[in-house]
Amino acid sequence: MTLQNSNRPQSISSIYALKPHSVEAIEGYATYAHLISGIIDALYSRYGIRYELFASDDPNNEYWSLLEEDLRSESEDVELVARVFEDLELRTFHYDDEGDVPAYGMQYSLRNNVFAYPKLGVALARIPFFRLNGVYTEDFVFAASEEQMKRFLSTVRERERQQNMKRVTVFTDTRNGIERQGEAITRTVTRDQVVLSEEIKQDIFHALDQFFEEDRTFYRQFDIPYKRGILLYGHPGNGKTTLVKSIAGSIPGPAAYWQITEYTTSESVREVFDAAKRLAPMVLIIEDIDSMPEGVRSFFLNTLDGATSKEGIFLIGTTNYPEKIDPGLMNRAGRFDRAYEISMPNEALREQYLKQRGFDLFAGVEGTLEAARHTESFSLAQMGEVYVSAALEWHRQGYVDIAKLIQSLREELDKGHKRQWLQQPGQGRVGFF
Repeated sequence: MTLQNSNRPQSISSIYALKPHSVEAIEGYATYAHLISGIIDALYSRYGIRYELFASDDPNNEYWSLLEEDLRSESEDVELVARVFEDLELRTFHYDDEGDVPAYGMQYSLRNNVFAYPKLGVALARIPFFRLNGVYTEDFVFAASEEQMKRFLSTVRERERQQNMKRVTVFTDTRNGIERQGEAITRTVTRDQVVLSEEIKQDIFHALDQFFEEDRTFYRQFDIPYKRGILLYGHPGNGKTTLVKSIAGSIPGPAAYWQITEYTTSESVREVFDAAKRLAPMVLIIEDIDSMPEGVRSFFLNTLDGATSKEGIFLIGTTNYPEKIDPGLMNRAGRFDRAYEISMPNEALREQYLKQRGFDLFAGVEGTLEAARHTESFSLAQMGEVYVSAALEWHRQGYVDIAKLIQSLREELDKGHKRQWLQQPGQGRVGFF
């Protein structure tokens, strides 16, 4: 028998069909069959089309998050077809803190409802099932035909890519598997705001711009694999995160951020790269890459070496501890092509940072130059504390003693280097000593 795709599943005979009054009913099947046939009947009654149930082997079911967004925005493209169980929830509420005024919103619940995209010929249902230890759900996808299912999935992929241009997809490995959420880019960091060696900054952004050229001229002309990898390393607090934010907000493509933890597994490696390939061309940032668990490193390296695993992916790894990096990441082409040290800022960069923050409002031009000159060995994060402390002091007393302020912060910095937490005699408080 030759297997062929068909849009006429009713022509295929079944081994078993539900018999409502039969004593030989298979345990659990009756509930399942009643619900599925009920949904198909509801869709037929509404649209006059016989929908078919599809199974999914795709772990990235982005259409559920897109459905939720459509429900929140009350999109006209999606319709509520039916409620599954009468006495379970119809609506749900959510807290929205992304607007100017945080507020609660109401929407139809994903669970216990049947939704359809009638123009695309697809319906989704998240059905509750009841067990002794509680309620769990299963997701079901229906389509009027294979062609309409393909068109729907193609639409989902394009929508996901467009929406990911406005946010960063964050992957975090947890004890219960990988968590995935989209975080809106609420404050764009421009390239000019990145305080970094001009040579390194231009090199990185030039490579990114070249990567995202629409016709990929450079890669095609010289027959270069369409993938790049760079490693950013250096002392914490010196702008690696700011650089990453600037990249995410300035490229004409999606960006994803992956936080490596002790719970990272080969399965999460596979899941993240599969999701990244769907968004390509894109940037994948791997934070604290030195934290990759020992048992996962070989699989991770093999993934980087795969013929298509990084196709269309601009990979950026970050670490505060380059000495902990697996040598295999740097000693083989095609993994990380370049490594850049994000070093402690020199006086010129410290001055640039303070000017960008508006430090001269508190200290004037001369005070800004003085602060930049006397903050040798301060990281950019510590320069941020210089700015905040000066702002508070200026607000409290109307002026800032730059020398005294920096001396105080330097003393705390020096104590912090000793890493000795002791109670200071006679002061009854805890501090660095």
